[in-house]
This record gives sequence, C-alpha cells and structure tokens, in this order.
Amino acid sequence: MIPKLPLDSPRWRGLDGMKVEELRVLLDQLAAAAATGGGDAWRRTWREVSGGLMDDGVVSDGAYAALPHLVEAAAVLPPAQTVDLWVDLGFMVTADHRPPVPADLEAGFGAALRLAERAATRSLLAAGTPERVCAQLALSCVALAGHRIGEVLWQFPDHLESGLLLSCPACGSDTETPGLFVDPARPPYEAPQPPDPHRVRQEGHPWGEVAAALREEALGEGWEAFLRVARDVAARGVSPETPGQAVLCLVAGMVAVRGTPQRAAGELARRLMSLTGHFRCWDCERTWTIADGLAEHPDGAHSPHRPAPAPTDSDGSAPGARSAATGRTGRAATRFRQEGNTVVAADGTHWGRISVFSDSAPGSSGGVDALAVVSRPGRPTLVGGGGDKGVVCLWDVADGRLVHDPLPGHPDAVRSMTTLPLPDGRVLLASGGDSGTIAVWNPLTGRAVREPAGDRPGGVTAMCTAVVPDGRTLLVTATPKGAVRMWEPDTGECVKHLNPYGSPIRSVTAVPISAHHTLIVASDSAGRVHVWDPAVDDPWDRGAAVQLNARALADAGHRAAAVEAVPTSDRAMLATADDLGVVMLWDPATGAPAGEALPSSTGTAGPPLITAATLQGGPTVLVTGKRHGHRLRVWEPETGAVRHIALDVSLTCLAAAGADLIVGHDRGVLSLPLTRRTPEGGLCRAGRGSHD
Repeated sequence: MIPKLPLDSPRWRGLDGMKVEELRVLLDQLAAAAATGGGDAWRRTWREVSGGLMDDGVVSDGAYAALPHLVEAAAVLPPAQTVDLWVDLGFMVTADHRPPVPADLEAGFGAALRLAERAATRSLLAAGTPERVCAQLALSCVALAGHRIGEVLWQFPDHLESGLLLSCPACGSDTETPGLFVDPARPPYEAPQPPDPHRVRQEGHPWGEVAAALREEALGEGWEAFLRVARDVAARGVSPETPGQAVLCLVAGMVAVRGTPQRAAGELARRLMSLTGHFRCWDCERTWTIADGLAEHPDGAHSPHRPAPAPTDSDGSAPGARSAATGRTGRAATRFRQEGNTVVAADGTHWGRISVFSDSAPGSSGGVDALAVVSRPGRPTLVGGGGDKGVVCLWDVADGRLVHDPLPGHPDAVRSMTTLPLPDGRVLLASGGDSGTIAVWNPLTGRAVREPAGDRPGGVTAMCTAVVPDGRTLLVTATPKGAVRMWEPDTGECVKHLNPYGSPIRSVTAVPISAHHTLIVASDSAGRVHVWDPAVDDPWDRGAAVQLNARALADAGHRAAAVEAVPTSDRAMLATADDLGVVMLWDPATGAPAGEALPSSTGTAGPPLITAATLQGGPTVLVTGKRHGHRLRVWEPETGAVRHIALDVSLTCLAAAGADLIVGHDRGVLSLPLTRRTPEGGLCRAGRGSHD
C-alpha cells in the first residue's frame, strides 16, 4: 500500500476546494472503470484535474499529495487504457518548475513513482500505440525510474525538424546541430558503451519483460549493436547512473518494436538513435554526448577525450556538406567573446572595446532591425538605425552619441535602410516600413526630404541604391510580395519596375560593375538569385546582368536567403548566404563561384545576417550571423581565415563602417572593432594563422 493523505488533510495546499472535489470524482470514476474492466468517463475529469496539478510547466504543491491516490487507482486499469495518463505523469516529474517534495510526503510520493514505473512499463508493452506516443511513453517510463533523460519529453524532436538545439554541459552555450536527423539506412556512428555491469538495480524492477521484447532485427541491418545495448539496459533495470546514450537506445528500441505503424515507428526509432551521437560545443570546443546536451544541467556528464565521431566534422560543419560548399577544414578557429564592454580572445587577450550607442530618451530607439552607414567626405561617419518604434536614429560612429533627436516619420516599424550618395554631393538616408512606408532623410539636418510615401503592396523589407549610366542615383525597394521598384529619391516618383517574375523577395543588394553602372541582385523566398540591369528599359532584357551558374548552385545545394555586395581591391563580388549558414562568393562578370565557400557550422542555421568590410590596409572580410543568434563569424575569403565572436545580445542586423562592425540587436546598437586595438589605441592586423 502507498502511504496517502486523507483528502481532508490540510496538506492539500495548492488545490482549491473545487479541485479536491474533482479529484474525488476522478478516483470514483477510476474505481468504476477498474471494476467493469473499461469505461473512459475518467479521462475528461483527468484532463481537468491535471490542469490543476501542473499549469504551464509549473507543478503545484498539492500534486505531491494527490498523485499517490491517482497512481494507485490507475495502476489496476488495463494497461492499454492508461497510456496518456502515464505520459502526463512523466511530464510532471520532469517539469522545469517543481517545488521540493515536503518531508512528510516523500515516502508516499516515492512509493507512488515506483508503482507508476511498473504500471507505465506494462502500458509500454501493450500492443500498438502511435509511434510518437510510444516514444513519449518510453521516455515517461524512464523519467518515472528517476533518469534525467526523461527530460527529452519536453523537447521531443519534431518530425519536420532536421536539427537540434543542445546545451553545453561545460559553458551552457546553445549549440545547434543542423541536419542531425537524416534517418540513415545504417548507423552514422558506433553504438555507445553498455551500462556499467556493477550498476544494476538490486531490488526487483519491471524492465525484464522489456528486455525480452526487444528484437535485434527491429531496425534493420547495422543497428543490432544498438539494440544489444538497449537490451542490456533493460535487463539491468534503468537506474539514474545509466549513461544517457544507452538509455536512448532503450527508448528507440521500444519505439521500433511497439510503436505503430511499423514503418513510421522504425523511422522515428532511428531518429532517436541519432541522439546517441556526439556534438562539439561552438564556444568551448569540448565534445559531449548529445544525450548530455539534451538536459540543461546533466548529472555526471563528462567530455570524451577522443575526437567526436559525430554529426559535426573537424571544423564544425554540418555532415554531408557538398564539395562546392566546403571551405578549408581541419584548422583551429580564433575565438573571441564579450566581457562587459570589451572583446577578449579565448586566452583572455584584450582585442578592443565595445561602444554602446546612446539612447537620448529611454525607449526612443529600443531594438533595431535595420542599419545604414552614412559616409560623407570630410565629415564624421554616421549610422542610421530603426526598428519597431517607427523612429530613425542617427549616431556618430566614433563615440556612439546621437547627432539628432530621434526622427519620427514612420507610422509603422522600420524594416530596411540604405544610403543614397547623390551626384550633387548630398548623401541621403532612406528607410522602409513593414506596411509600405518609404521615408527619405537628410542626415546633415535630420529632416525629411519629403513626406513619407507608400509602396503598396507589402512592406519594404529590403533596400539598396542603384547608379545608372545616365548619371542618376535611384532608390531600389523590394517587398515580400514581389514588387521591386526604382524611385527618384527627391520626388518619390517610381521610374522603373524590376522582377518581372514577381518572386517574393527576401534580400536585395547593388553590385557595381563600373563607376556609373550597378546591377541589382536579389534572393527570393525559394532560394533563387535574380540579377537585373537597371540600365535597360525592358525588365525581361538582361542587359549586362549575368545570372549565377545554375549548376554550381544545384551542386552546392545552396538556396540563397541573403545577398551582399563585396568590395575587393580590383572589383566588386557578390556573396550569398543560406539558412544553414553556408556563404558562397560569386564573380558577377561570369556568374561562377569564386573560390571556396564558408561552410555551415554548429549554431549557424537560421535567417542569415551578412555584411562586408574592408579592413584598414588589408583585405575584405565578410561578417555573418543569424537573426536572433548571439554569434558572429568573420571570414577572410582570400585566406579562409575565420574568427568567431560570441556576444551577449540577440542579433537583428549588421553593417560595417570601415574597420568597425555595427551590430543592431534587440536592445539597441553597438560597435566593435574588426581589427585589434593596441594598448596605445592604434590598430593592428589579425594574425594570419587563425583559420577554420
């Protein structure tokens, strides 16, 4: 018998009178179902009661008093009828927010968990639950046995996701492993070690029948060793000390033999087997088992001394990277991190100071989603930025101070910006809003050049500047609905339409091919790249535009999500970035790839951010990151050198002002040096020995 509290005990704190009455009703319904061998009236009541026991991941105090009653009543029902209840209970015992068990309830609650483990295991052995529910039930059984891998219940991998977000047990950094779940016909790595033979549950445990149920042929050729580990775990009984990798083998094995339909269950089981691999932390570069990365604070996690035979290769790139998208590998990357307002190298060496741009009135700028650098001969370099608040701010790059009061001119959020150097010497600043507003500003005076205009249909999510051979400088705007237009900046007159296909546009840039002639390049929502010549009247006429080599794009599996012009010493190049983090460089004169690509790396998957900078007296570098990420890669295509920078902000946009990187983030704007600042305040080049 489980020690239980009377239902009128004062210990039922956390449950109001109505919930206690619902619990009484539920216990009566469970008893009736047990007496008749069926009936599901209790299920609806359980849903109501469970909402009182745990709300939005927070377990109430009264749950520890209530669960012994529920477990004892449910444990006598036919196993196939209680699957959902045991899954729910697994979520409760692994919830993030659980108060400690009161001392006088420990005995009853502990006994209830042992009984629940037995009853849930019987349900696991019952015939045919859907494969996903079967996996959740297996993990719930593991959680009820007291093993931390049950926490995977809360981040169960979705069938549609190919990657996984892991937490490094050493430094706590999040590491994304793109392309982890590839459902291979054969294992991508060796089976983990079985549990320590000395760590066997001495008391009787309910897993013996599970060991007998596992079949080596359940997953096909190549997986037998994994299933032998699964059987070994079950035979010994799942104890908290069992390696997480081995426990995941057990979960996957049970999904394979008990989940339905059989084919779907096998596919899901192989996905779960992938969790028995290794990953390398993006920040500290230590190797961990994926099982350790699934729990936020795993007990007993240790970093293997051997190199990871894992879903990342020697440079951290994704598995199966194609040859055209594979850069230099096997070399250590240089890593930097933010410490307060300083950038330091991995060895603690000072790199340079971070400048936080000011906010003249609290909340006037806030998060920034678009940036543009305003360079004017003989005048300080300025940076314009805007975001959700619909105002445009102008800062001095040198000291981060506001040079004007915030410029209110948008009835909507600012989503794109660009600068317009005009033939008469003026430099204007344009901004686009997410409901179609276009504003043009004089950064010298801080005033609007004209009343803001609308660019329907759709928001203005991308902008650039086009110089055409007749001497004009035009504003180019693009929308996610496919409208790409060219405007006279002073009058707001639309003078040309591009994008005759009407493809929804994600990113746009201008690539100069001569002093008075630029090409417009855009990436669309399907990952295609379009090149247009604004000097021709017919948008179907390619003019001087050369499209990117379709075979090279296809061979690399590269679906461009962002485009960026890249200045070099003799000409401009084009960079494209995809949602996996791969960056490719292209020659706009031929449409062919230029050199090796920057491969994807752990933590790079997501909507890309990219900007180009020419270092003082040095080469061009590309800085890439992902929206809402915290890490940047600074890539020098000429040598393949890569530097990694970890920041304490959530990235939203990037720009470059000389050798300074301007970072827009969820709380404002900051700048940091792309070249080392010497103690005397001068600059020095980064070492050439720092490569990926």
